[in-house]
Amino acid sequence: MVIKSAGKTDVGRKRSHNEDRYLIKEDDRLFVVCDGMGGHASGEVASQLAIEQMAAFFDAHKNDPEITWRFKENKKLDSFEAQKLEAAIKWANFAIHYKASEALNLKGMGTTCVAALFADRKCIIGHVGDSRCYRIRNSKIELLTEDHSLLNDYKKLPNVTSDDVKNFPHKNVITRALGMKPTVQVDIKTEQVEDGDIYLLCCDGLSGEVDDEEMLKTVIEARGDLQKACDELIRKANEHGGRDNITVILVEVSSQ
Repeated sequence: MVIKSAGKTDVGRKRSHNEDRYLIKEDDRLFVVCDGMGGHASGEVASQLAIEQMAAFFDAHKNDPEITWRFKENKKLDSFEAQKLEAAIKWANFAIHYKASEALNLKGMGTTCVAALFADRKCIIGHVGDSRCYRIRNSKIELLTEDHSLLNDYKKLPNVTSDDVKNFPHKNVITRALGMKPTVQVDIKTEQVEDGDIYLLCCDGLSGEVDDEEMLKTVIEARGDLQKACDELIRKANEHGGRDNITVILVEVSSQ
């Protein structure tokens, strides 16, 4: 399995600083996007700490079968790689929560997290919050994650109309994030990969400004140039308002 990747982050047009961070860890085939929150500098502290701790966790536990000793075993996960990704995200959560408890200026900080780990013709996706992972396959785009947000919960209520969703006042409120509590529930899923698949990881600064079909069109028109596609996706998010920080990673899978 051959993997190509590219990533980019941008402050956007409305924010004074960038609280997003991303990780491309090619040796472990690990890709992560984090969108920090908490105001002032604390959001970027949380997102930076998340990617640092996840990278360090993978470095410390290469081929280590005892990686989940800090956490209760999740018997629903059927692979070493899925266990490892979940444990890494949980460890990042603990590290953020602990640091926030030590400093008053960091109290309440947190971050979303979406991660993709590639191994044995599989993509293991882990996420907390409303950062997303999409898959582009056969000229179609599919959302592989489900937002942990009040808006997403609201959409599931009976008799909710498209106008109700459009006018919902709490679109940016998330219900789950790293760092808010000492433990966190991580959604993990495993997808079989096919040659030509492109996985798109992003924060809501992209998905909130650029709809799925425009993302798809942008990636296809880049004709395999992943960095060009990242640049263009961010340009379009800014063109549509750029109301938040914008971060995207693209990962393409092939057999050669």
